[in-house]
Amino acid sequence: MTTSSSERGVGLGMPELPPPAYPDDVRARLETDAREIIARYPDSRSALLPLLHLVQAEDGYVTRTGMKFCADVLDLTTAEVTAVATFYSMYRRRPSGDYQVGVCTNTLCAVMGGDAIFETLQEHLGVGNGETTGDGKVTLEHIECNAACDYAPVVMVNWEFFDNQTPASATRLVDDLRAGQPVEPTRGARLCTFKETARILAGFPDERPGAVEEGGSAGHASLVGLRLAKGETQPARVVHPRDSAPQEEPVHEPSPTERLSSHDPVETSASDPAHPSGPTAEEGE
Repeated sequence: MTTSSSERGVGLGMPELPPPAYPDDVRARLETDAREIIARYPDSRSALLPLLHLVQAEDGYVTRTGMKFCADVLDLTTAEVTAVATFYSMYRRRPSGDYQVGVCTNTLCAVMGGDAIFETLQEHLGVGNGETTGDGKVTLEHIECNAACDYAPVVMVNWEFFDNQTPASATRLVDDLRAGQPVEPTRGARLCTFKETARILAGFPDERPGAVEEGGSAGHASLVGLRLAKGETQPARVVHPRDSAPQEEPVHEPSPTERLSSHDPVETSASDPAHPSGPTAEEGE
């Protein structure tokens, strides 16, 4: 007994039609930008990654039209371009929001509350992983480690850091994004839209006044190990047993490059006097 192709779930439809071309004015503008990008590299093929960011800045995601454009200007096949565009997760393959909200769910962030943040935001926004809210403002996704474990749990918006988050602070963050309220990252420049971010990643300058000076820098927690390696001494930290009253410790005052975000939670595990983080005794005692 044989089964038909339809019973086996095999589609025999027509081949996909070629993607539509960009309008002439859009293509002319993109070609000008593409020539500037390609000129940076001794081998034009090396320009593919920034060119994919360029077309993502135009469309909000990497469309078939965008990939055909990249193939044309680099003299590549669309298969070669598609292989790269589908490999890297920073290239979106379907329409997405103005703000890409990524919750780190890798080991440390997950243990510190990342999983709870992600579940809360899914329920609050009514979307699943990789989905976008109906107003087109926020795309939610879980992301892998972004090398900010010293500030876990971390949420990123268009690749800018929001450190030491909680379900409540992350909920306020997405609500402000959807309402168009000013949102300031914990570190780095003020937010811009996903399309604007993509153009910057393509290698074009951030032309917003003061944005470059606001660029990211290592925070206090990230530099502790470096200072110790240089032999710089730190005040001794006395960690008391949980059933004793803790003593007040000097509060680190952030420098201008360590601005606190308006969406930092009021308390984290490290700032909760009732549950101090860290061991209760020195190693070996």
